[in-house]
Amino acid sequence: MKKILRPIVFTALLLTSYSGFSQEIGVRWGDALGNNIALDAMVDFGRFSRMHVDLTFGDDFGLEMLGHFINKPLGSGGLNIYSGIGLSMYFGNPFLLGVAGEIGLEYRFANAPFVIGADWRPVYVFEGGDSFDTGGFGINARFAFGKRRE
Repeated sequence: MKKILRPIVFTALLLTSYSGFSQEIGVRWGDALGNNIALDAMVDFGRFSRMHVDLTFGDDFGLEMLGHFINKPLGSGGLNIYSGIGLSMYFGNPFLLGVAGEIGLEYRFANAPFVIGADWRPVYVFEGGDSFDTGGFGINARFAFGKRRE
């Protein structure tokens, strides 16, 4: 398991530390394969592409890495819709590995570096139990720094 975990954690840290793009870091409250709180990070790679990484805590810990292929503004205000897919892992007993989808809404404040949002993450678990979890609702609050690419 350490052979799998090290490259994943390294990639997550690398993505969240790259200063050439807009970044957000904060907290997510909500279900993530049994955990209920997460260190939440977002890195923009362009106007419509970004990576969403969560280090989740609760009974044990987990890691979710989701690539957003849709990241669009809704109107001229700070409201955005996003959608993506990626890996979801739970490092408890049993170890769970799955594919998570995500759809959410977020609001970026114009005069302050804050983002708030809500999302839904259904997960299909294929390692550690064959199941489909549809209850992954969450609320997040993040601090934004760097400039967004347009």
